[in-house]
Amino acid sequence: MALPEGLRSTPFSPRYADHVEEWMDVYGYGAPMVISDPAEEYEAVRTAVGALDYSMLYKWHVEGDSAVAAVDAVFSRSVRGLGPARIAYGVVVDAEGMMLDDVTVAVLAPDHVVVTGGNPATQAALAAYAPAGTTVTERRDESAVLTLQGPRSREVLQRLTHADVSGAAFPYYTFLKDTLVAGIPAQVSRLGFTAELGYEIQVPRERALDLWDAVFDAGADAGIKAFGSLALLMCRTEAGMIMGELEYDHTVTPFECRMGWALDFDKGPFQGRDALLAKKDSVTGRVVSVVLDAAPEAFEGARLELDGRDVGYVTLPLPSPALDGATLGLARVHRDAAKSATTLTAVAADGSKADATVRPTPVYDPERSRVRA
Repeated sequence: MALPEGLRSTPFSPRYADHVEEWMDVYGYGAPMVISDPAEEYEAVRTAVGALDYSMLYKWHVEGDSAVAAVDAVFSRSVRGLGPARIAYGVVVDAEGMMLDDVTVAVLAPDHVVVTGGNPATQAALAAYAPAGTTVTERRDESAVLTLQGPRSREVLQRLTHADVSGAAFPYYTFLKDTLVAGIPAQVSRLGFTAELGYEIQVPRERALDLWDAVFDAGADAGIKAFGSLALLMCRTEAGMIMGELEYDHTVTPFECRMGWALDFDKGPFQGRDALLAKKDSVTGRVVSVVLDAAPEAFEGARLELDGRDVGYVTLPLPSPALDGATLGLARVHRDAAKSATTLTAVAADGSKADATVRPTPVYDPERSRVRA
């Protein structure tokens, strides 16, 4: 199926577009919902290796003598304190402490920091703190990003590079800045959005198809499959990983969307710090996992009630293979409804009702042992 009007193709689109029947708008680009079969795609990620086009995220390059200081003034964690080749995951909030974005930050050089996220408001915040001589430029169109996710992702990657990608040499939340993957200049980051071992391979846009072909050749006997947004969403829901405009928006603080841990109040001033300190003890909302006794289709956005009282809503329920196909969703609820095993009533837009039970988050690999393998 052709891309819907108004959506842009990614550098990898020629390799899968003919197989796609439904597209998802991801920051103006068309992302495939399913490429082959969603169950098979999910299974590949959980048991072998899946490859996903991940080129759509914004990449803000902050460059100049004050690059680190400019990002530190906005980002919730210490950029100045990042060790060599480390990546930090955290948030950007506005002056009132309300969520703008969840982002990753990598310091490529003392005068070059890359912030990756999903809200153009992040660029405006960075620019506001960048003094003369320090620039903020969005450059996602210059590169292509292919992510490998799954327990055999390291094996496939190692076949394509002379760099040591063992767990000891290349730990979680680090990056290799200058390396060759299949003979292509690349930056490789050990990251993911699936709760599995995984890597993001970034190459020049013009080498995208060369990378795709090399990865699928190298992974053929490892069970590699291309996967789409539906399999990714199932994995991230089981992993309890948040998304903008679902588990958070501009009406909540990081405390309410499972990101309070990413607020480094000891690092010094950053945008929204004082507001967050003032609000820390008055937070009422939480993001939790809920299992619904119903098919997922009718219960997207369903209200949640506790003893007849409206206490929140389900964001995006999906079937969870890890829970034997049960309907699982993340939900934004009042703290009164956040305790595990609490029984709620989900009320769909058409008035139909279903039982919903709060589960510990995440439901999949709560110790995060697989991503650190």
